[in-house]
Amino acid sequence: MGNPSLIVPTKNVEIKDNLSYEEISVQILDRQVRKLRTKEVASVKVLWRNQFVEEATWEAEKDMKKRYPHLFESGGNTDKCTNSFLSTL
Repeated sequence: MGNPSLIVPTKNVEIKDNLSYEEISVQILDRQVRKLRTKEVASVKVLWRNQFVEEATWEAEKDMKKRYPHLFESGGNTDKCTNSFLSTL
């Protein structure tokens, strides 16, 4: 017999029918440009909700600007963003 008070409602977690959920980006931590033979590829290090800084992932800057333009609106230096975020930890 289960305890109904221990059941977590899926509406709060926003789990889809296929048992997946969408991660929400919180902040850009760093930026880098890799030089290949014929082009340059810009990447950003993204902090996701419900993850630690150590679990941040590198994503293509072009794709992130398309999907999450609000992260790039400040136009400020990513070092300042990183320092202000880390000081809150």
